Amino acid sequence: MNTPLETPRPPLPPFTREAATQKVRMAEDAWNTRDPQRVALAYTPDSRWRNRSEFPRGREQIRQLLERKWARELDYRLIKELWAHDGHRIAVRFAYEWHDDAGNWFRSYGNENWEFDADGYMAVRHASINDKPIQAHERLFHWPQGPRPAEHPGLSELGL
Repeated sequence: MNTPLETPRPPLPPFTREAATQKVRMAEDAWNTRDPQRVALAYTPDSRWRNRSEFPRGREQIRQLLERKWARELDYRLIKELWAHDGHRIAVRFAYEWHDDAGNWFRSYGNENWEFDADGYMAVRHASINDKPIQAHERLFHWPQGPRPAEHPGLSELGL
């Protein structure tokens, strides 16, 4: 349940394909800011996550997880793509590139299952993620820090 100060976060469920695609791109853009506070506000105050081996509950634990994540996943750039949708649920596939503090590059691949409340806040997020070491010359995500430019190819166009 959202607090009275919160307003709906359109698009709202039930999702059409267009609305689900918009919701996915909004999430991608927010995550590419690497702003844990901003990203955490897209979730219900009591949101439940499974992220790798962590199971945060609520915005504060989500914010803390994201702070730790982006402190170790440097120069993070993410692309998400709609996989499926139904009613108040969306399934997403994604890939992101990052390097550690020793300069080792990785491409992380994953899938997420999202469930939204009636006001468009994500109440449940299940993520499965695998990391693949890559060489710097194998990187495919080369936009300036921040949201992916509209003309940059997505996962399908990149063959990922």
